[in-house]
Amino acid sequence: MIETELLREHIYDVVGAVHNVHKVLGPGLNESCYQEGLQIEFTQKKIPFKREISFHPTYQGLTMESTFRLDFLCKEDIVVECKSVPKLIADHRAQLFNYLRLLKLPCGILVNFMPQYAEIERYFYDKDRQLIGPANRMVRGHLRE
Repeated sequence: MIETELLREHIYDVVGAVHNVHKVLGPGLNESCYQEGLQIEFTQKKIPFKREISFHPTYQGLTMESTFRLDFLCKEDIVVECKSVPKLIADHRAQLFNYLRLLKLPCGILVNFMPQYAEIERYFYDKDRQLIGPANRMVRGHLRE
């Protein structure tokens, strides 16, 4: 079961950093610029993170050769996926959802830095029920249907 309140605190810290980066850098730069800004912001705010983590999925207990790469893993429980695109689409969400599902991590944040106001989507993964949904549907560690 997900410790919802602790995750919400972690999300608050990470989203605050995202807003600071967007406020300073503004809209429309390339994705790597925002990633570098987030790295600096996370370091200054003492938010534990790892950047560009590569991992291999498993199939029937065997490690596959395919490689995936997260933009950030924050506080050991939040995947942060950065984009700088005109509009977030289903493929961007699917990428984040796959990371959550494959790594069995409880929380993901999808950020689009291109618009005038950063688009930030928060998702929880309920591994007991293998469901992913928006953060506002999480109640006492489980997603409402």
